[in-house]
Amino acid sequence: MMNFLVKTLANAGALGVAVWLLQDITLTGESTGRKVLTLILVALVFGLVNAVVKPVVQLFTFPLFVLTLGLFTLVVNALMLLLTSWLADKLDLSFHVEGFWTAVLGALIISVVSWALNVVLPDRD
Repeated sequence: MMNFLVKTLANAGALGVAVWLLQDITLTGESTGRKVLTLILVALVFGLVNAVVKPVVQLFTFPLFVLTLGLFTLVVNALMLLLTSWLADKLDLSFHVEGFWTAVLGALIISVVSWALNVVLPDRD
């Protein structure tokens, strides 16, 4: 349970950094508390998308992973971020990613920041 909480907070922090750095990834809200709650909820959706949908997509696009020596991972991560944005809209969360190339750059930022936070934060179950 602790590991799940740490990973969710790391994802929320990584999403927050992407929102802060890229103007086409938006998070709106009346107050800071509301924005933090929205980031945590979006991080939960993002984690669910990465746990359920991403392995299926990777399975079907395995030849592209091999052909591009893993660079296709950026495209898959961008698609997962766009799917998270779409789901956030359906769940009435104020998180939006505008455009594919913004999603690629956002996914790259989220991957790097999430990795760094997971290295720093404790990893216990």
